[in-house]
Amino acid sequence: MAINVNTVYRTVLLILNKEQRGMLTPDEFNKVATQVQLQIFEEYFNTLGQQVRRPDNVTEYGDQIKNTNHDISVFKEYGTCQYNGASGKFILPSRSGAASYSQTFTGTGAISSFVFTSITVEQLNESNVEVYLSGSLASISDYVISGNTITFNTAPSNGVVISIVATPEDFYMLGSVIHKDSKEVQLVQRNELMYLKSNPLVAPTTNYPVFLYEDNLIQVLPPTITSELSVSYLRKPMDVRWNFTIPSGQSFYQYNASGSINFELSKSEQTKIVTRILLYAGVVVRDPSIIQIASQQAQADTIKETL
Repeated sequence: MAINVNTVYRTVLLILNKEQRGMLTPDEFNKVATQVQLQIFEEYFNTLGQQVRRPDNVTEYGDQIKNTNHDISVFKEYGTCQYNGASGKFILPSRSGAASYSQTFTGTGAISSFVFTSITVEQLNESNVEVYLSGSLASISDYVISGNTITFNTAPSNGVVISIVATPEDFYMLGSVIHKDSKEVQLVQRNELMYLKSNPLVAPTTNYPVFLYEDNLIQVLPPTITSELSVSYLRKPMDVRWNFTIPSGQSFYQYNASGSINFELSKSEQTKIVTRILLYAGVVVRDPSIIQIASQQAQADTIKETL
């Protein structure tokens, strides 16, 4: 179950207020929360590595390996690789359905530069960006994106709808490689590949294919395999987002569930998340019960607002 972003943010604000440490703005919170979530996610693999070297824990609910694998499984995805004929290699899937960011402009025939207001510079830098002119994909040589501005070589004609879609590239770690949904392709290192290619007795075949994984590209042998290659992989957690509106005539932030993105970590990580966000804000919490009490208060406040 996901951890509600509003509960976490309210908990952090309650403790900051109690400690008289000032305010953590929504933008600051979103950046820190995203970083904290990624840190905890990456720690899962260190935990898993440590546990596999220890004797098995036979306790049904205390098996650390089982529990960590369960936490990681949330991020497991499957995708199809696209073959690049020029390089002879397969391109890994870079998207797993994570929410895309979009912005639309309308050409005038005179303006060639447009400033993004719905997509941040950070989102642009961490995403695969596609630009469409009235539904047709524009060539990357037709425009330049610098900072928060897109500039076209030629000003789009009057009435042309300019749509920009930024999709997070959330690929994190490769799992299994499968050919035709039936044969697992074996990973080999470059020195092993040289040996396999030089020895006809162990040369790769369509029944026993192998692959080399370098620079996020997959090279499959035999080279006659150019399609129907799929992979399992782990994606990165989606960026946390506490979305908000500012009521007319007011100066405070009001939570907006629409457009908000919750934490994807296990519910058991909530206290750790709050503690680390506070640490970024300069607050060291020595008593975890403080967080639990603040969290309960935040949840109660949310329920009152809903009612």
